Amino acid sequence: MASRAATMVALLLAAVAATCARAQLHEKFYSESCPSVEDVVRREMVRALSLAPSLAGPLLRMHFHDCFVRGCDGSVLLDSANKMAEKDAQPNQTLRGFGFVERVKAAVEKACPDTVSCADVLALIARDAVWLSKGPFWTVPLGRRDGSESISNETDALPPPTANFTVLTQLFAAVNLDAKDLVVLSAGHTIGTSHCFSFSDRLYNFTGMENPSDIDPTLEPQYMMRLKSKCASLNDNTTLVEMDPGSFKTFDTDYFKLVSKRRGLFHSDGALLTDPFTRAYVQRHATGAFKEEFFADFAASMIKMGNANPLTGSQGEIRKKCSVVNH
Repeated sequence: MASRAATMVALLLAAVAATCARAQLHEKFYSESCPSVEDVVRREMVRALSLAPSLAGPLLRMHFHDCFVRGCDGSVLLDSANKMAEKDAQPNQTLRGFGFVERVKAAVEKACPDTVSCADVLALIARDAVWLSKGPFWTVPLGRRDGSESISNETDALPPPTANFTVLTQLFAAVNLDAKDLVVLSAGHTIGTSHCFSFSDRLYNFTGMENPSDIDPTLEPQYMMRLKSKCASLNDNTTLVEMDPGSFKTFDTDYFKLVSKRRGLFHSDGALLTDPFTRAYVQRHATGAFKEEFFADFAASMIKMGNANPLTGSQGEIRKKCSVVNH
């Protein structure tokens, strides 16, 4: 079983290797300039997740949000004096873990000054967030450089939880991701939590009537009532709900079981059942019989996403601190 999984991973990763090479990203980019970088990042990750395992989901999400806007250039990490950076935009106001990323970057800087980009640090953090949550491991192609711009209104490129299948495929295609990547990467929702306001319209305002009977008919009724018991109204801005109830700290295939039963938390989760290809993928992996296959798919899609329009070579810079540009 293990050898079969390794073979699948190798075949899928080979399919994206050529693209990564063209973008000047490669797995041994820091083999001479900072050979300890992955050990440094992992040491910080092990320490953090042993104290707060629920941080894994937000750290994975941060990498997603970085790559979908301007490519994987660390722009989501930048501060703005006038509060007009990506992190200030509504879709990113619930991101957390910025302070931790700075801590990891400081540790990397101590080991290898002015060498490793914040974008690469974030890519490694995301990989370890998955792996340390009992998910797949993959070798991260490295060599990204950090961008110097971060603009709040460019977060329109982020796939919102309210999106239907057409919108989702368009936004994924903009970063060279296809329908398979969409269904595979959506399963990142197997770890972490969400605020009620990201989905409460499905419970109280599905057609704009703003009343308790205005519900999303595609939600499984018992699950809907359970969500209503946690999210009392459209105005609940603080309550957190597990995206994968019962195993939200473990990276597994339970997400697909939930979606197949119409218990996906977001519109975007339910949208996977509206397309024949993504529905078939959900139903196949809802059986739980193909975990190795899904893990290999997730690793390949993460590498593909991580190759979204990176700055390489002499482009961009290597930030000393992830929240501010060097000059």
